[in-house]
Amino acid sequence: MTHADGPATAAARPETAWPLENVLFSAALAARRMPWADLPARTLGLDALTRDGLTDRLMAHLRSGRAGRPVRLRTPFGAFLVPLTRADAESLLAGADGAGALGTPSALAADGRRSGLSPHVVPAGTWEAPAQGGAGGLGAQVAEHLAAVTGARRQDGTLDPDRWQAGMLRLSRRVVLGAEAAEDTLLSEMVSAAAGAAGGRAYEARAAAVRRRMAPYLAGPEPGCLAGRLAAGDRGVPELHLAVAHALSLVSAATAVSALKALALLGTDADACGTRAGVTGAAPSAGEPAGQVLDRAADRAMDLALEQYPPLSAVVYPLRAPFGAQGLAIGAGEEILYDPALLGPRTEDGRTDPAWALCGNPSGCAVAGFAARVGREVVRAAAGAVRPVVPPARFAVGCPPDAGDSRAVAAPLASYGARGRAGADRLDRLDRHAESLSACAADAGWNGSEAGERFRTVLLAHADRCARAAAEVRSAARWLAD
Repeated sequence: MTHADGPATAAARPETAWPLENVLFSAALAARRMPWADLPARTLGLDALTRDGLTDRLMAHLRSGRAGRPVRLRTPFGAFLVPLTRADAESLLAGADGAGALGTPSALAADGRRSGLSPHVVPAGTWEAPAQGGAGGLGAQVAEHLAAVTGARRQDGTLDPDRWQAGMLRLSRRVVLGAEAAEDTLLSEMVSAAAGAAGGRAYEARAAAVRRRMAPYLAGPEPGCLAGRLAAGDRGVPELHLAVAHALSLVSAATAVSALKALALLGTDADACGTRAGVTGAAPSAGEPAGQVLDRAADRAMDLALEQYPPLSAVVYPLRAPFGAQGLAIGAGEEILYDPALLGPRTEDGRTDPAWALCGNPSGCAVAGFAARVGREVVRAAAGAVRPVVPPARFAVGCPPDAGDSRAVAAPLASYGARGRAGADRLDRLDRHAESLSACAADAGWNGSEAGERFRTVLLAHADRCARAAAEVRSAARWLAD
């Protein structure tokens, strides 16, 4: 079998996939939005026909045809250079990061939308002690905030996801910035908005708003919180507020998202303590205290949640400079797609590196390790206080979607691309509207009050939506026209 780019050489460019391979890969990306599609195959025991089964076969085909080296694939979401194994992906990205070739990464959602990631800012020599040293009252803080969540369960005993998220965000602010920040819900909203805007036009304005909001807490932080430890070791570092914002973003994701998924994994275990090998990784040893068994099960569940259901399900890494790896010359402007769901489970026995699940920095992130540690503490405390149980799913049997107007289905895709180009003037107006909203948000009159900062956040969110909508319509028009 001969491919378009010919045999690889030391200076070869990455090989381009065949059109049919592009179609199948695009279908694999789109299939994750349709979890119900697996139901017939799983009912019949035909795992090879599930989304995961078909994806595994596609990736095996790509690996066998390219000697395992990355291949360039074209999808409706963009053209990506796709590594074909986790080890190759992480090695490729770590090497590119070490060479300074990586640009600003972005998260890729299942529907193709991109969003920014919390910028990786970690002052040197500050994370080792918090990540590995004493807890500094962490257990007590977790117990206090968790009690408020579990005590407000519904009448049937189930957790309210909104209450869980609010409680864990409160805990995250307490752990990172101290007791005074625990009730500052606007701070979490602003940190999240700034992270989502990373790499975009609104990031600087949102980062400045976070700096202003965080300044009182950093002026004299509690010694026991993470910000206090960082300030004691790096007082006066200009990036301190960014490092603290990064920590708050990751701890929030670990506690509000991943810890809840870990409890669901524990809740699916038939044993009251979650001690089956599928969760703990090994059966309990004779005479092992029940508390240790439960803690081990909780830790394993958190690792599995980060591994199988990472908050960063797929990340796109642009190359801003040429880079050589695996015998390939990779040019600037390429975008590397790291998507664990396409690459299958890890084969090595050990804990997942939380940097890949929470931060996305290829060279590691110590604060991601700290965030995962806080998440494990939450799962341990929750599993010790109540028995996690997942209620049975309820399915409503309905009719399949209407096929719609056959004439519309038969219309050539290129015609939609032409329509998108014809509406260029409207897209330009949308861009100008986004710029005017951003300019309004930049006005200093919004400073100085919580209401003003909230209005600024709303304005910037509207500006982002307008700019993103215009960019996505242009991208779709180009793709359909081609």
